[in-house]
Amino acid sequence: MMSEEEIITIEGASIGYRRKSSIQKVVKENISLHALKGELVALIGGNGVGKSTLLRTIAGFQPEIEGDILIRGKAISSYREKDLALNMSFVSTEIIKVSNLTVFDLISLGRYPHTNWSGKLTDEDLQIVEEAIEMVGLRGYENKMINNISDGERQKTMIARTLAQDTNIIVLDEPTAFLDLSNKYEIVHILHQLANQRGKTILFSTHDLTTAIAESDRVWLMLENKVEEGSPEDLILKGSLSSLFNNSNLFFDQDKGDFRIKKMVKEKVIVSGEGIALNWTVKALERNGYEVIENNDNQSDDEVIKILISYPEWKVIFHNSESKFDSLYALSRYIKSQHL
Repeated sequence: MMSEEEIITIEGASIGYRRKSSIQKVVKENISLHALKGELVALIGGNGVGKSTLLRTIAGFQPEIEGDILIRGKAISSYREKDLALNMSFVSTEIIKVSNLTVFDLISLGRYPHTNWSGKLTDEDLQIVEEAIEMVGLRGYENKMINNISDGERQKTMIARTLAQDTNIIVLDEPTAFLDLSNKYEIVHILHQLANQRGKTILFSTHDLTTAIAESDRVWLMLENKVEEGSPEDLILKGSLSSLFNNSNLFFDQDKGDFRIKKMVKEKVIVSGEGIALNWTVKALERNGYEVIENNDNQSDDEVIKILISYPEWKVIFHNSESKFDSLYALSRYIKSQHL
């Protein structure tokens, strides 16, 4: 049975910055959000809405201005620094570049909240470090210098350090920034496994909506005038993601689960076929501004473009003439050239 233990609780919180003077800069007000044990939570929002400020406040780097932020039912402000480090680890968005430090050394730093005054690692500490290395797929990289590995490998190292810290809560600010597509998916998939299989509560901010929808259990959605939460699918069905970006030319396609640019429809097209070739033919036509409609026996060949797919061949029928193509690129070029 899944745990319903609430790990992070935010009730009516205002976040921002307290300056030395009495002036305060409030970034976002009246935030109420939750995260359960074993959940991977994606924090999504446009630039400047306060995602990093919220994460830093949850991590205890800066105090909330109003309201309550609780970790396991206890106000975060009441935790001592070492106690908080035993409960929560944090990975920033900045790329860590340090000289004379190996992958193993950096990951080992995660154990220091658990060591005694001497800071010496025990055999148990070393075993935990080895397990963290194995978990993120860095076996064989232990003795490599941090400055000599890729951004993706460096980010895995930072995640392994948090695993070595062995906290129940992991907070990451843009962990997939600067990574290629393969590494983006691999990093988030590792986080998903850690949350679901090891019962950790993991919160990460991201601009990569596709990855967040595919892997996250819960989404915290920060908009200009409100904050919402729910599963990715629930937020899509409610239409909440459509408000993510204030751009009249951009819309969220609820059927396809991603953002698209609005285009003027040039013509309607009937497509007949099956399988993956049909799906990608529809995508190619929509990208070029054509609307794919269902076949209607009342429509004549003179009224609408018809495309018949018998992969690897496409046949275009229009005005009682036929043209055949062996690729979607050739078909798209033809349609454009004929101004259909």
